[in-house]
Amino acid sequence: MELPLHSLNHCLEFERAVLWLSENLSFDVDARVNLFEGNIRVLGGLVSAHILATDSMNRLIQGSYKNQLLDLAKDLGQRFLPAFDTPTGLPYAWINLKYGLMKNETTETSTSGCGSLILEMGALSRLTGDPKYESASLRALRKLWSMRSSLNLLGTTLDVETGEWIEHSSGIGAGVDSFYEYLFKAHILFGKEDFWRMFHSAYLAVQKYFRHGPWYHEADMRTGKATYWQLTSLQAFWPGLQVLVGDIEAANSSHREFVHVWKKFGVLPERYLLDHQMVHPTEKYYPLRPELAESTFYLYQATKDPWYIEVGEAIVDSLNLYTKVEGGFASIRDVTTMQTEDHQHSFFLAETCKYLYLLFDDSFLVDRNYIFTTEGHPLPVLSAWHERLPEIYIPSNRTCVKKEKPKRASAMSLQVCPALSLNSRHGEQLVESACHIPDA
Repeated sequence: MELPLHSLNHCLEFERAVLWLSENLSFDVDARVNLFEGNIRVLGGLVSAHILATDSMNRLIQGSYKNQLLDLAKDLGQRFLPAFDTPTGLPYAWINLKYGLMKNETTETSTSGCGSLILEMGALSRLTGDPKYESASLRALRKLWSMRSSLNLLGTTLDVETGEWIEHSSGIGAGVDSFYEYLFKAHILFGKEDFWRMFHSAYLAVQKYFRHGPWYHEADMRTGKATYWQLTSLQAFWPGLQVLVGDIEAANSSHREFVHVWKKFGVLPERYLLDHQMVHPTEKYYPLRPELAESTFYLYQATKDPWYIEVGEAIVDSLNLYTKVEGGFASIRDVTTMQTEDHQHSFFLAETCKYLYLLFDDSFLVDRNYIFTTEGHPLPVLSAWHERLPEIYIPSNRTCVKKEKPKRASAMSLQVCPALSLNSRHGEQLVESACHIPDA
């Protein structure tokens, strides 16, 4: 079967990029990098691209491929490991790629920074057969979970040497967001039930202590009392995660509030004060973040409601109207004036554009189950990676069992029902959501 011309061009571009990276990219450089960002952007990108390069269904490489991307990923993963050499197993936030841990390095890190490494490093271990990457990230994740409060809440920042919390206020936004995301996605990708148990407890605590109607404020991890009433743009990922869980109603409710704020300004401000209904005076910017587009994509996949397509079109129109410049797209410095600045984050291409593209054309997702990392890199759900593969993720069981009334499928083109109890057999015990807490 011959590939269409446009597909062939894409394959040539991909193959050219792989060859360029293999010949020009080296991590043997004197550079202090953020472990979390390097993991989700660089390591995750290399691992995902390697999997796509070796996927016979996609045939993105027409010539011979000699695992160059995996070799680069392994080299980078090896350079990350010294960060985990702490009394707690919690990794330092910064590491020098050439010299390892630097003298007098800060011991402060975030919950996301040490709790959102399992997907990329776990995948690297599965691909190389070397368990040390997954083991390091798993030890850190379990240590972090052991530090939760009696309310099953976690703070925002902590000390990796003492294992003590520095910031006790917490929420679903910056500093914590991808911790929740990775617990559930790790369950999907690796099939470990302890990931599910951790996530379920954490999710219920979020719904109990952070949720206020369609909004999520921040609260003290020790008491559950509200600390900050604010919307942050990173919180917009939450409805997408709720779709994977099967909590469609709650996802739709929050998503519509984010859309309302987007329409109010034309883009989503970085921080919006809910109690004053105004933009935060010092965080008025919009750095082309993807989270609203991401949740829009998930909700459309789950419901097929055309309203989400309209939202996607509105987002595209706003980006073209306010942020498009010669040579690319610019971040907005101030959403009240739409003043731009000469900066385009890598996540704009890795996530914002990708999720908008998939919203309108999800053919990439047909006949293959994927989860996306927090940087938007696709990782296939493979039975070989599972200790125990829940039946709801097996491709042959794609359709939710229908009883008295149909239940919505949730999760991209997976068309699976994460809302099913893991103890159910063959979809016999359907529930609306595994984690839904009804409104009071």
